[in-house]
Amino acid sequence: MVFSAYRYGCRVVQKALEVISKDQQREIVMQLEGNVVKLVKDQNGNHVIQKAIECVPPDLISFICKSITGQVYSLSTHPYGCRVIQRILEHCTDDQTRPILEELYHRIDELIVNEYGNYVIQHIIEHGKPDDRSRCIDSCRGKIVHLSQHKFASNVIEKCVLNSNRLQRVQIVEEICTVDGMQSQLFQMMKDPFANYVVQKLLDIAEPPQRKLLLQNIKPHVAQLRKLSYGKHILAKLEKHFPSKSGLGSGGGGSNPSLNEMHMLTSSGVM
Repeated sequence: MVFSAYRYGCRVVQKALEVISKDQQREIVMQLEGNVVKLVKDQNGNHVIQKAIECVPPDLISFICKSITGQVYSLSTHPYGCRVIQRILEHCTDDQTRPILEELYHRIDELIVNEYGNYVIQHIIEHGKPDDRSRCIDSCRGKIVHLSQHKFASNVIEKCVLNSNRLQRVQIVEEICTVDGMQSQLFQMMKDPFANYVVQKLLDIAEPPQRKLLLQNIKPHVAQLRKLSYGKHILAKLEKHFPSKSGLGSGGGGSNPSLNEMHMLTSSGVM
């Protein structure tokens, strides 16, 4: 255990875990028992814990999962602990990870907006089982616009967009296209330094009906978007997906207006 807390010693232990036999691995990891949380929070020791999770059979490291029970939130919001939690979710068995996941879900709203916790939730959305992925995405429903404007949570929303199923993506688009009072929520997102990336991602991966709905809600704001640094990125995406002859115009088989034409129509009050 002593070597694990030192810069060079931890590298030796990590390398050993990669190449030695299972019986020898057992001897080494037994020395970690009772010091797991301390090592997880250590700048060197956390690498040894991660390597043990990656290389040692799950039945030999059950004590690691048991050691963090009740401390999953605090470790998920720790710069080193969040890495260890992700390795556990990747390599341990369902029986070992389920209690950890349940602890995470209990405080998922706080984790989504946390500097380090957001990485754990992103990991579940990207690599987790379908049910766990849906549980995380559903936790964001009804708060998509708000979370998209948050420095850390916006990364989680981007992962939701990328990894959602067809129905979930439709629901996300419909949610951000609603009007809150007299304000367009979509416009608020397009001019935000974080949320605009979520809109760009949606424009890239949405299916044609949802992309067209986004276009219809963006059209009234083209003139304003041209004056905004973030808005210009949105307009560039529209030029990519809706060229002047895309055939998606309101006239059925007619041409869809280019952004220059949209700008002129918007300025004249036609749109």
